[in-house]
Amino acid sequence: MFAVPPNTIAAAPDRSLSHPVRIARELAADRASWASLLRYDPLQRWAGLIERTDTHEAWLLSWLPGQRTELHDHGGAAGAFTLVSGAVTERVVRATPTGPVEEWHPLEAGQSRVFGPDHVHQVSNDGPDPAVTLHVYRPARARMTRYSLHPVDGLTRA
Repeated sequence: MFAVPPNTIAAAPDRSLSHPVRIARELAADRASWASLLRYDPLQRWAGLIERTDTHEAWLLSWLPGQRTELHDHGGAAGAFTLVSGAVTERVVRATPTGPVEEWHPLEAGQSRVFGPDHVHQVSNDGPDPAVTLHVYRPARARMTRYSLHPVDGLTRA
């Protein structure tokens, strides 16, 4: 496929018609294209942009044990993520007329999750080992909105 020198983004093959989960899985399988970029940060999850086109962005993330995101959306972007190694759990929160509904999705290496533009979730590494995920956003990832889940008020913007 293509090699990515440290701290640069390589020219990406044409994936303009590919589904985000297909892109995520293809990139996850091509470790040689991103392995030199991977870092682990003991203070927070690490993220590095590995591909940007007119139609999508792909990000590589590492998660040390205990690291997690806040509850958030992706600013109207749809996409997918694939777990390359380790284990993570995705917590999805949906607002319904009767109140918020929470779903928990534990993932193992090789599994993927797809999300739409209104998807609100939290990803965490609650396991004993580091984890690596690959995320694809279409269109390019916009600013994330953070949320809180309150017993009385339900799902609210933080």
